[in-house]
Amino acid sequence: MRIIEFLKDKGMFFIIVLLITIFESIILWAFNLNIYIIIVIVTINILGMIFSLTFEYIRKWRFYNDIDTSIRSLDKKYLLSEIISRPSFIEGQIFYDALKFSNKSMNDEILKHEILSQEYKEYIETWVHEVKTPLASSRLIIENNKNEITLNLLEEIEKIDGYIEQALYYSKVNNLESDYIIKKTNLEYIVNEAIKKHSKTLIQNNVKISKRNLDIIVLADIKWIKFVLGQIIENSIKYRKENLDLDFSAEEWDNKVVLYIKDNGIGISDKDIGKVFDKGFTGENGRRFKKSTGIGLYLCNKLCDKMGLEINIQSNIDIGTTVNITFPKNRMINFEES
Repeated sequence: MRIIEFLKDKGMFFIIVLLITIFESIILWAFNLNIYIIIVIVTINILGMIFSLTFEYIRKWRFYNDIDTSIRSLDKKYLLSEIISRPSFIEGQIFYDALKFSNKSMNDEILKHEILSQEYKEYIETWVHEVKTPLASSRLIIENNKNEITLNLLEEIEKIDGYIEQALYYSKVNNLESDYIIKKTNLEYIVNEAIKKHSKTLIQNNVKISKRNLDIIVLADIKWIKFVLGQIIENSIKYRKENLDLDFSAEEWDNKVVLYIKDNGIGISDKDIGKVFDKGFTGENGRRFKKSTGIGLYLCNKLCDKMGLEINIQSNIDIGTTVNITFPKNRMINFEES
């Protein structure tokens, strides 16, 4: 709060005090009071007013300056009432109490929605685990009764399983901290596991796989990174041309390891490439392929972010797409030292 603003706010007060002082001086003059005594009385009144206003300004300046400094430095602005002190002047106390009351009301609402969200998340997780049992039974029945029809059914069941896994990660995406373990793992092992999981789909689509320079140790959660690679493989198959080539390679630098997953698919347009990690974004390719949900890459980006990895995409229409996943090495050094 600047002093000029404070004085402007007191404009009506100054006018009233000035009129009272003039009126008071006239009355004293009418009673033939000595002019010097009148001047002394008026001076005392003015000095008293200046002292009172200075005291008031200092109290308010401290309070509002504290608010201004705190709100600028806080990442979570709604915590303001928790860090400022209740002031000693009545206007500030009313404002402080209203802010506290408002925050309490907001916290009650947040708690209510968190409980509902937690209940929904638990239901989704339970449902996912329960639905996997009939899916596993269906696979077993198909394995014992292989024919063209059941193999087609198996392909559809694999897709359902992929969507269920995606739903499970989506339900956890905002609360993943308690569900991952970062540890050293071999990049080639992760890639092989992801390929193995999608082997049937890759074989059915005659995908040519190549791997180069993958025998490198990185830090990641194996379950999560396998899911990320699975989503990238599924996208390559979904947006393929006639003969899909899928190339996995890695480069090791002083401070990082970069995994490249390159395909020769239909590619992504320049206007869509910057939005592929947005939730629900499907773009031109999504409109051409109706099964797109716009969730897969969104989850990949979220999971990589949680693991401290960086994921980005380069693509050219009708040439192909390359997904880069960067594993920082500095975390590996810290891990080894700890």
